[in-house]
Amino acid sequence: MKTFNRISETFSYLKEKNKSAMIAFLTAGDPNFKISLEIIKGMPARGVDIIEIGMPFSDPMADGETIQKSYKRSLIAGNNMDKTLKLISSFRKKNKTTPVVLMGYFNPIYYVGVKSFVSKAINAGVDGLLIVDFPPEADSEINKNDIKKKINFIRLATPTTNKNRLKKIVASTSGFLYYVSITGITGNEIRNLDFIRNKYIELKKSIKIPFVVGFGINTPKKAMQVAEYSDGVVIGSALVREIEKCEKNHKDVASKVLNLVSKYVKAIKKARIN
Repeated sequence: MKTFNRISETFSYLKEKNKSAMIAFLTAGDPNFKISLEIIKGMPARGVDIIEIGMPFSDPMADGETIQKSYKRSLIAGNNMDKTLKLISSFRKKNKTTPVVLMGYFNPIYYVGVKSFVSKAINAGVDGLLIVDFPPEADSEINKNDIKKKINFIRLATPTTNKNRLKKIVASTSGFLYYVSITGITGNEIRNLDFIRNKYIELKKSIKIPFVVGFGINTPKKAMQVAEYSDGVVIGSALVREIEKCEKNHKDVASKVLNLVSKYVKAIKKARIN
């Protein structure tokens, strides 16, 4: 069990350094457990600040084709919730400092049982949980199991989130707030970076916790532009797409993906000059 808040420690450190966080997403067990673990283990050395791991699910309604296919590959390879948590506990054997966030849907958690899932997740070394289809109105399911004292509960905000709604979301958020930069599914492209910047800055005025941007950031250049003002940048579909491409071409998946990670890290860390 963690003895300090890895997420808050990471953001505090980056704030002192005037840097934006590089948050890398991949699906647990994609394309298989061994390669997935190899990629996760290699991420911190490449400069990843927070690792976000998708919990495979058969009906990922907020995700585009790229993430959907990664979930399918993982499930076909035999991944399940126990193996997802085993992936994290295996990572934690040597890495005690890099925050790990689980992202996904409530159905698999409900199937395991909220109390049982939270206990197993904490023991595995999970720091945060982001449930895509779990609004603040459903908090009673979480509160009754006292989850917030044990793990950071991360929420989503979108371009259509108004100030009143944002207050309710922020009140039930810990760790960081995740800003969905597009009105659509993962994998879609950001077309108006100025709008995202202006909207982010406007929302940030009323948000005291770290506030990261994800969805649609599919080039290092875009990542650098977003990192200029945001507390963190989430890179997901681009990395998952690289896994798919390398798997099809029978290339060294882990090294290729980690090389791509390095390109995004370099761009994000170049965004601000001290």
